[in-house]
Amino acid sequence: MAKLKVELEGDLRESEARLIRLAAKAAFARFDYPFDGEVSVTVTDDGGIRAYNRQFRDVDSATDVLSFPLNDFYRGEPREELEELLDPTTGRVPLGDMILSLERAQAQAAEFGHSAARECAYLTVHSMLHLLGFDHVDEGEEKAAMRREEEAILAVLGLPRE
Repeated sequence: MAKLKVELEGDLRESEARLIRLAAKAAFARFDYPFDGEVSVTVTDDGGIRAYNRQFRDVDSATDVLSFPLNDFYRGEPREELEELLDPTTGRVPLGDMILSLERAQAQAAEFGHSAARECAYLTVHSMLHLLGFDHVDEGEEKAAMRREEEAILAVLGLPRE
């Protein structure tokens, strides 16, 4: 069974760190990869994510989560040969970087009427799916496929949409 290494950075409680790791690993495990992966997660607040959004996307506003894939996947499938993806020093496939606003996750949880844990897990899964080649740029099948995967992974975590 493939493993995912989650590098976490930011000011968060151990329970939040555990939840982010669990959600990222559940998303990775959904695809039964024949390789180990690695993802970097930075947890920040609205001001921090606004700065990242401005720097990397020229968008001067806060958002909930940003995803920066390092490899080319489509709906969970690598589009490149595995040998090309593996980092020779770690033996893992670097999936990319995720930046998550814990402040925004808490506000959205209150707005949507569910727990902050559920929102944080959702945003982590959502970002992992972006790193694995899912997108929601249209309102059609691409978005529907991503939503199906999100809900399936959250159900495994015991955090389904209410």
